[in-house]
Amino acid sequence: MWAFREQMSEVQSREGASIKHDVSVPIHAVPQLITEGIAAAERVAPGIRAVPFGHLGDGNIHFNFSQPVGPDPKTFMAEYDEKVHEAIYEIVLRLGGSVSAEHGIGQLKVDLLRQVKDPIALEMMRAIKTALDPKGILNPGKMLG
Repeated sequence: MWAFREQMSEVQSREGASIKHDVSVPIHAVPQLITEGIAAAERVAPGIRAVPFGHLGDGNIHFNFSQPVGPDPKTFMAEYDEKVHEAIYEIVLRLGGSVSAEHGIGQLKVDLLRQVKDPIALEMMRAIKTALDPKGILNPGKMLG
């Protein structure tokens, strides 16, 4: 099982373009996320292929999608990447989940986090970072810097 999981990214890259999500929802909502998420993605991008995988029993899902067979990967991504993200994030948030899970916010989700996170929660995060990194030398100029 571990080898299968570790090969998922490589296999997806061979299939063409991938729209990837590292999200989490309460454990009881995982089946609903997958069911609703697949339906939403298929409405947005007919023929898209769901590839949910990753964790077992903690609510964290690598909820990825491979492009349909045939289209040019760059053309597919230009048309559908943002639309599929919006559809999946709407479901995740409605289910009480998070748009970012084990892999963190990174630099691609900074604006998204600012849109979905309570401003008080963001301020608390900044306070914790300042307490742990008072000189601002760890990852300067990033999300909480």
